[in-house]
Amino acid sequence: MNCYLIRWVAFVWIVNSVPCAFGMVVSEQTGGVCPSLSVEDYRFSDVLDRPLQITGFDLTEKFLLRKGTVTEDLPSFRLGSSPLIKPTKSIFPDGLSNEYSLVTIFRVRRTTKKDRWYLWQIFDQSGSSQVSVVVDGDKKAVEFSSQGLLKNSFRYTFKSRDLHALFDRQWHKLGISVHSDTVSIYVDCTLAEKKMTDERDSIDLNGRTLISTRVEDGRPVDIELRQILIYCDPYMAEMENCCELLEPKIQCGVNRTFIGTSPPLVTAQSPLMPSQPTSQSIDTCHCPGEKVQ
Repeated sequence: MNCYLIRWVAFVWIVNSVPCAFGMVVSEQTGGVCPSLSVEDYRFSDVLDRPLQITGFDLTEKFLLRKGTVTEDLPSFRLGSSPLIKPTKSIFPDGLSNEYSLVTIFRVRRTTKKDRWYLWQIFDQSGSSQVSVVVDGDKKAVEFSSQGLLKNSFRYTFKSRDLHALFDRQWHKLGISVHSDTVSIYVDCTLAEKKMTDERDSIDLNGRTLISTRVEDGRPVDIELRQILIYCDPYMAEMENCCELLEPKIQCGVNRTFIGTSPPLVTAQSPLMPSQPTSQSIDTCHCPGEKVQ
């Protein structure tokens, strides 16, 4: 009997170890699987403990296939000429955790600094928005919207004066930390505003996901983008630093990349120069009635 028990325990241990062996981490919030994410170690503050395993999704890679200014370590992309929309299952094959961080580096252009546009949106098969982040240039605000457990919609508008910098046509890092009951907005690695939120429903993998799209007509928005990441950890937005945005443009370390294992010492790459390259962005978006907070 003891022999069978030992074999069963060993079998369970092996099964539970498989995701880690293949660079995957099981999400406690959804039961889904988050892939390991290769990120530059200069991105993180050395005063905060980083997780041993960084997981998430590189939407820059998913949508833009890393084409851009090849002379830059982290190229920038000129968007605006073609839609950026894909089946949600191709972006998040096993779903998205209920808690996560979204971190992006972008700059608006003269012609679009007053536009109202989706930085990111997921909508279901019927066209109902499930989660979205809207950048509103006219009101100089950022909105986070989500779908509740009863399929009702909630919208949280962030209007801190710290958000005004996002519309000055310079490069900025926007971080959004999504916890089960709060959403926090970071501008250039500084907390700008935090709001309590309602409980959210899980996303429908049979829908579609888009980035960089005007709310008004669903057309591509003319911005420049360096990167847009979603970490399967709500604390990662807080851990990011802004070394790559420093002025004057000095080198703040040596660029290294890590995937999991123990976090290395924090270093950095030399800042990036503006570029022009490839284009892209979206078609129509559908939004139901929303509860505004």
